[in-house]
Amino acid sequence: MPNRVRTVDSEPRRAEANRWKRLRFVPTLATVIAIVVFVAAGNWQKSRMHAKEALRAQYDAAIALPPIALSTVAASADWTSLRYRPVTATGEYVAAKQVLIDNRVVAGRAGYHVVTPLALRDGRIVLVNRGWIAQRASRSELPQAPPPAGEVTVRGRIAQPPAGYLELKPDAASGPLRQNLDPVRFAADTGLPVLPVVVEATEPTAPDDGLVRAWPAPDFGIDTHRIYMMQWYAFALMAALLWLWFHRPRAIAAADG
Repeated sequence: MPNRVRTVDSEPRRAEANRWKRLRFVPTLATVIAIVVFVAAGNWQKSRMHAKEALRAQYDAAIALPPIALSTVAASADWTSLRYRPVTATGEYVAAKQVLIDNRVVAGRAGYHVVTPLALRDGRIVLVNRGWIAQRASRSELPQAPPPAGEVTVRGRIAQPPAGYLELKPDAASGPLRQNLDPVRFAADTGLPVLPVVVEATEPTAPDDGLVRAWPAPDFGIDTHRIYMMQWYAFALMAALLWLWFHRPRAIAAADG
């Protein structure tokens, strides 16, 4: 009789033990999924970091090269490969099509970028960002920065405006004030067949033009991606350590208690 009682009493114990084993499987599965997701996110940030490092290397290599004459670059060239490259461009400014790019800040002051089309000797046209000018006391009064007349030689660097940008309201097609610099839209609005790049002038083409030419090195965000990568890997390591802590023999024995 006593043996029978012990056998009956052991059945609920075995059932309870099996239930605890099944319950322990759930956090294990969740931990594995979390680690996979965290590592994948860290790997993605790592790939983005490497891509930005490649862009930084391209920038460093480009600015170290001697200036290239824009007249020697074919219209069908790979402009992306020439980004940041020092360049010279000779032609005449099309003053009637000059525009101001709004909301540009230099040293804490609001102002505009002065962008003027330059008609090259070979008939092509390129937009030249001549520099920054401060905003007047009233926004209704735009500053004046007429380009020099006659043939000039612009020295600067090749830049590509971002393809995507925030636009609060549509620009007036014929107005001199714009929110963003978009060569494609500029060409459509003005009818000028401009090249798909912009030349950021690094030297004045006329003495005392009053424009500020401060083109900082681009922020490629390498450190940001590195920080996020380390954070995701740290989350994966933390999940693994927590699983080991709660599945150490003492913790399992206490749970089975």
